[in-house]
Amino acid sequence: MPKRLFLLDGMALVYRAHFALVARPIFTSRGVNSSALYGFTQTLLEIIKNQQPTHLAVAMDTEAPTPRHVAYPEYKATRQVMPEDLSAALPHVRRMLEAFRVPVLVCDGYEADDIIGTLVRRAEKEGFQSYMVTPDKDFGQLVDENTFLYKPSRMGEGVEIMGLPEIRARWGVQRPEQVVDVLALMGDSSDNIPGVPGIGEKTAIKLIGEFGSVENLLARAGELKGRLKETVQTHREQAVLSKKLVTILYDAPCSKDLEALKIQPYDEPALKSLFVEFEFNSIGRRLFGEDFAAGRGLQSKAAPSTEIATAMPRAIGEAETGPAPVRHAGTGSANLKNLNNVPHQYHTVSTTAERSKLLRRLQSKSSISFRVQAAGADPKEAVFTGIAFCIEPHEGWYVPLPAKAAAAAGVLDEFRPVLESNDIEKVGHNLKFDLSVLKWRGISVHGKLFDAMIAHSLMEPDMRHGLDYLSEACLGYALSKPAGDVKQEELSLGDVAPDQSADLAVEKADIALQLRSVLEPLLAEKSQERVFYEIEAPLIPVLVQMEHEGIRVDSAALAEFGAQLSKEMDLAEKTICQMAGREFNLNSPRQLGEVLFEILKICEDPKKTKTGQYATDEQTLMALAPDHDIVRRFLEYRGAAKLKSTYADALPAAIWPATGRIHTTYNQVMTTTGRLNSQNPNLQNIPIRTERGQEIRKAFVARGEGFVLLSADYSQIELRIIAALSREPGLLEAFEAGLDIHTATAARVYGVALEAVTPEMRRKAKMVNYGIAYGISAFGLAQRLNIPRREGAEIIDQYFKQFSGIRKYMDETIAFARKNGYVETITGRRRYLRDIRSSNNTIRAAAERNAINAPIQGSAADMIKIAMIRIHEEFKRQDFRSRMLLQVHDELVFDLFEAEGKKVLPAVEHHMKSAIKLDVPIVVDMGTGKTWLDAH
Repeated sequence: MPKRLFLLDGMALVYRAHFALVARPIFTSRGVNSSALYGFTQTLLEIIKNQQPTHLAVAMDTEAPTPRHVAYPEYKATRQVMPEDLSAALPHVRRMLEAFRVPVLVCDGYEADDIIGTLVRRAEKEGFQSYMVTPDKDFGQLVDENTFLYKPSRMGEGVEIMGLPEIRARWGVQRPEQVVDVLALMGDSSDNIPGVPGIGEKTAIKLIGEFGSVENLLARAGELKGRLKETVQTHREQAVLSKKLVTILYDAPCSKDLEALKIQPYDEPALKSLFVEFEFNSIGRRLFGEDFAAGRGLQSKAAPSTEIATAMPRAIGEAETGPAPVRHAGTGSANLKNLNNVPHQYHTVSTTAERSKLLRRLQSKSSISFRVQAAGADPKEAVFTGIAFCIEPHEGWYVPLPAKAAAAAGVLDEFRPVLESNDIEKVGHNLKFDLSVLKWRGISVHGKLFDAMIAHSLMEPDMRHGLDYLSEACLGYALSKPAGDVKQEELSLGDVAPDQSADLAVEKADIALQLRSVLEPLLAEKSQERVFYEIEAPLIPVLVQMEHEGIRVDSAALAEFGAQLSKEMDLAEKTICQMAGREFNLNSPRQLGEVLFEILKICEDPKKTKTGQYATDEQTLMALAPDHDIVRRFLEYRGAAKLKSTYADALPAAIWPATGRIHTTYNQVMTTTGRLNSQNPNLQNIPIRTERGQEIRKAFVARGEGFVLLSADYSQIELRIIAALSREPGLLEAFEAGLDIHTATAARVYGVALEAVTPEMRRKAKMVNYGIAYGISAFGLAQRLNIPRREGAEIIDQYFKQFSGIRKYMDETIAFARKNGYVETITGRRRYLRDIRSSNNTIRAAAERNAINAPIQGSAADMIKIAMIRIHEEFKRQDFRSRMLLQVHDELVFDLFEAEGKKVLPAVEHHMKSAIKLDVPIVVDMGTGKTWLDAH
């Protein structure tokens, strides 16, 4: 077996792991961000397990200046300060490497690149195959017959190993060392390597292909023509400096002998301890087998089960003066409980007599926990195999359902009196799924609800809320898994033995019941009782009803609109290619960037992404659109393409054949502000302000004869909430007088009479009004309005002079957040702000913007949820045929039975206006029509 040396570029991999999960970071139950450590450990384990290295080490940078900093003090000067969560992770990365017994190589005055470069050249002489594990493109210069560039998998793309053929193809060079010359010409904004202005990757490759090296290019610069000749001659010293900066050194004084890097057996106790500390259950199971779970492997399986109550640190960002810490049983303890070591009595109930006995027992209780056993994520088509009940910890009953639908319906019907009883509370986890499965089978669950998932989401909105996680974190208990290779979500009828089905289902009902005893007191401790019992829990059956109802969509209208969009896109593509003077793939960001910035040169200093490509994102192109017709045309093309793929093509496929309607799924725990999230399909992002976007809403139609769609939309609700929260007299007076708020704002900001306000003044005032809630800056305002930054600053300054109550409210809210670590909505819903005291200005400013926005957006979310609950109850009381169908931000959509219009419209308006009492008039815009567009 050849000697295989793997050298990891430590900091590059840690950074990559952290930012790969920056949108949805991983936190432990103690609030520690473990994203970087998790991603890095995954990469390390993948290499050890799958690549079988004989020698392994990690090279790390130090803070000591390198020869590059001496030659060019601005080297890497533009890099942002390392995020605090990432900085805090570095010592734990070291601990993890120590536990894996992987050497860490550092050398003051040299970067990790130079350490790796030195070692691979040494390894080449000693007969090694070397793999440089890094996402950094600079390492291409070191590749040879026995040295490879190894790019770890990311976002499911798989591992990429680049040898000589791949490097030559990627960079268009004959020799790998010429990669240095290409990089020197194109520069690198992430490392602040200047390069030669105006020369991008494509031009650099072409020049090095022709001249061979930077030195030859400079010597023969006279052969160039036009602007390129002038640029190269003007920046010759910069080109030479850039080559020096990107050249990896081979002479770092690394004393490590390669044999000292031989792979070693890992320190099993240390690894298990780390996996417990950071709750790396999946990695632990991968390394130590399925028996491992949060530290279970730390002692012999035969050791007695213990339950050690360990104090969980305070909720994210919570002040020291806040409530007492949550106590989690078993988190981080030496042994997790499980079905094998906890006494329990789980019964399978198969006969009519047994079911009758169970029914009587359930009916005698005021509260029961239950769980449906159903394979599949969609309640409409999930394979429903049984239902579990639990009334005391560690005891429960499983009722299997017969395979034949009629017989299964008969068994379910026996339990209808319990499930539909208003007097029996139902406990569970993710109850909306259970209620939906039953709803599609003719049973409407009633009674008070306690959902452990939602309860936990209110106390720790940034954390995970899955049953397996909560079980381990709160109870120190590891849930069972189906035997064999069959995944839970892939089960179908008959895949699991009846006794195993009983254990799987009853155990979940049992754990949900036990979680209730832990979480319910915390709702009071965290002041979340009102939000849970008056908003989130009562909303569950409302959402179940809406999802079951669905909305009718005219697929023919969508097909016609899709065909129209295709024609528009074809015409736009021809026009854009004519303007570019060549054909290219409009859907390729790389080709688009080359056309705009290299061929047409529409921008002197174009932005680039971290991968070195030209930035062609929406924000970048919007800024360029006013001055360039081709950019405007492209944005129109992109908008049409998005409408076609996201709606015109996708919505007909989402129609459920059995009903001919679309049944979206609403999620209550997907956002930190409390707003609902819509998926499969997402109906909350359908555009309304553009003419083409309106065509999508035109395809949503009323149920049939005698029905129309009713749209009820809160008017400027967030601005009204701002006025109420801030007590700003200027806003309150304008709303009381029924004035157009944007006109009134413009009049005060510009110091003119109401009738003197121009449409342009109003447009700018409107942007400020809505931007304030999101912490808009002078730069942001200027960018959105396409005005000079100075003018943006003057508008904002004048706004705060005229509406000083807004500034006072913002300052007081941020001060409250700094003191307490959270902010609250009007109802008391909390948003915890982990970074509100951060020493990093950028990170802290983002937290401050969230502090201002969360009470506003969250109060609006609470308001419409309360209205939905009350409207749902009103419709039931009056036995209306009308139905609530959709919630889209601040709007509700109904199938209105026209004969009920005189009762339904006033009822909807009343409940929306009175949901939360505000010291400002609430206005609800209402309309009806055969289509959603007509109604809106």
